[in-house]
Amino acid sequence: MHKISATTRAVSALAFCALVSPACAEEASQKQPQYVLVSFDGAHDNALWERSRAIAQRSNARFTYFLSCVFLIQKENRKTYHPPHRHAGASNVGFAQTRDEVRIRLGHVWQAHLEGHEIASHGCGHFDGTNWSSVDWDSEIKSFRRVVANAYQDNDIDGEPDGWKALAETGINGFRAPYLASAKPVQDALKANGFRYQASAVTRAPQAPAMEAGFASFGLPLIPEGPSGRPIVAMDYNLYVRHSRGKEEPRQSAQFEERAYQAFRAAFEQQYQGKRQPLQIGLHFVLMNDGAYWRAMERLVGEVCSKPDVKCTTYNDYLDSLGKTSSRATDSKS
Repeated sequence: MHKISATTRAVSALAFCALVSPACAEEASQKQPQYVLVSFDGAHDNALWERSRAIAQRSNARFTYFLSCVFLIQKENRKTYHPPHRHAGASNVGFAQTRDEVRIRLGHVWQAHLEGHEIASHGCGHFDGTNWSSVDWDSEIKSFRRVVANAYQDNDIDGEPDGWKALAETGINGFRAPYLASAKPVQDALKANGFRYQASAVTRAPQAPAMEAGFASFGLPLIPEGPSGRPIVAMDYNLYVRHSRGKEEPRQSAQFEERAYQAFRAAFEQQYQGKRQPLQIGLHFVLMNDGAYWRAMERLVGEVCSKPDVKCTTYNDYLDSLGKTSSRATDSKS
């Protein structure tokens, strides 16, 4: 007996719907697209820049890269960064080791931007700003803009693209805080610095962002995972801690990949067949458990992102779509 995949069942259901009821078919065709928002925190490892861009190209996907600015600062120049409540040159995630490393990374950032991916901010030194004031956050955000805008000249790298500074100063308007700090001080600082959204919250299930005066707050969703279906944040680090207590277990990598894939796919199908809330999945530029979670993501986007009613895109593009939907609704009433 052949097993019928969830995808085949979904297609069959829609085909049956069209046969038995024109109204049912019309309702299905009018459903909003299913959005899938895949993002990466850190955005440093150049090999993973190459890999992620290749995944996107063959899967019809666009990703959001939450860049940490310390990876555009060479270690020897680390004291040019002044984090809140830390000494100059402090960082929880280190710095770039060489100018050539920075040069290659800058090339990836710019090419990803040209390919339609979103470059967003993860701050700089990856500190827990849960108790920071809005002044502290303002300092960190301004450090990010300054470091990115001046990355070519500060690292003595030729070939700064036209438009680079515009991207750094006004084109980056999305933010995810380290440790998912999302309280009022960081939101106030983001709004004051021209940001459009933050993606640092956690929600009980996939849901649309909360909107307040034009500022959007996204939350990574809790999704069922594992044999018991216990909820977990849809992010690789959380899976890593659950599966192996935050320690590498390469011999179980295939098992962890399958568990993560099944969780991602089930969360996708629930929305695709249901209310079509945007599904967010977060990863880091780290191959935890020998790359299990990257492989799970790659399988998912390879299977779903080419569907005509699925859009695997960036946070910014998703927000743009909300404005277009609102405009269409207004037009239809007039």
